[in-house]
Amino acid sequence: MQIYLDYSATTPPRPEAIQAMQIALTQQWGNPSSLHEWGQRAATALELARMQVASLINALPESIIFTSGGTEADNLAIMGIARLYTKPQHIIISSVEHSAVAEPARQLEHLGWEVTRLPVDKFGRIHPLDLQESLRSNTVLISIIYGQSEVGTLQPIEALGQIARDRNIMFHTDAVQVAGKLPIDVQKLPVDLLSVSSHKLYGPQGAGALYVRQGIELVPMLGGGGQELKLRSGTQALPAIVGFGVAAELALQEIDVETPRLIGLRDRLFDRLSHVPSLVPTGDRYYRLPHHVSFCIVSPSCRPYQKRDTDRITGKTLVRQLNLAGIGISSGSACSSGKLTPSPILLAMGYDESGAVGGIRLTLGRETTEADIDWTVIAIEQILDRLMPKVALCKR
Repeated sequence: MQIYLDYSATTPPRPEAIQAMQIALTQQWGNPSSLHEWGQRAATALELARMQVASLINALPESIIFTSGGTEADNLAIMGIARLYTKPQHIIISSVEHSAVAEPARQLEHLGWEVTRLPVDKFGRIHPLDLQESLRSNTVLISIIYGQSEVGTLQPIEALGQIARDRNIMFHTDAVQVAGKLPIDVQKLPVDLLSVSSHKLYGPQGAGALYVRQGIELVPMLGGGGQELKLRSGTQALPAIVGFGVAAELALQEIDVETPRLIGLRDRLFDRLSHVPSLVPTGDRYYRLPHHVSFCIVSPSCRPYQKRDTDRITGKTLVRQLNLAGIGISSGSACSSGKLTPSPILLAMGYDESGAVGGIRLTLGRETTEADIDWTVIAIEQILDRLMPKVALCKR
């Protein structure tokens, strides 16, 4: 029995998306910029996908700029605004951003820009007052993640965006984990830029989009033929974009049914594991992505750890053990050159370094069933029962 519970990492492409991609590869393979029949067939498919993705967030089709994925969309938003200025200015991000936002911010910092990283509470949530107090006269951009991929917490994007709009400051949100799982209406949401990704909602990898509110100016990162309203040059990856469009359309059609189902499964998994003393839930249980469950593995009888790093029960330990049992989850911490690195997200939420290497994430999807949840709970309990006594001896 195999159970995949890593849908926040990527999702399997839907059969409908794959079929649309096959048609694009065999019948719509022309260059969308060409004026002849072959090019126009491709252009028609491209614009249909643009309308499908736009409908997912209730945007105008002309406000959708296709990219290679969420990372490029985030980079285009941040660097596209930054390059409007000849002198370094001030931007604000959260302390729990995805690296696709955190890294461009660091790059700007090296160029002399001032970067404020807003603190979060123990649940990973920003207080709007902290944003208000961080504003400066030279603040030109605020970028706050909508749904945190590691701990599942949803930010108060409407309140944060309104603060930015009241001050006429550009506001971007990385909505990669939210799009297709919760309703998004950019006609009502006070955002200027919003990133989405195909492979997070059952489309193919290699496609994403940046919503750019009408009237917002960006400087492109790529020089070339001026495709995508001159904001993202290069011949569009039509098959991936077509698959993205179909996946977005189906996600919108199913959201009213699928989202409550995922919430039920999410809460079932949290509740079934609530009695396990070595698992501490992370993130906000109420303001939370509907498909997202996360914990930190702790060993109260063995803190601080006295044995070498390889004897710790970390998030990666459980990932490997569950993989042997045919269950796929992910760890919340990174590993570099064989050394455990504490999760910056958990550190920002107040966890110590020992706790910050113990993060795990279980994310649910279209194929997840109650039986999958129940079997996973049994497997986790058995693995922790087997491993925890070994660690409990570390102070002897």
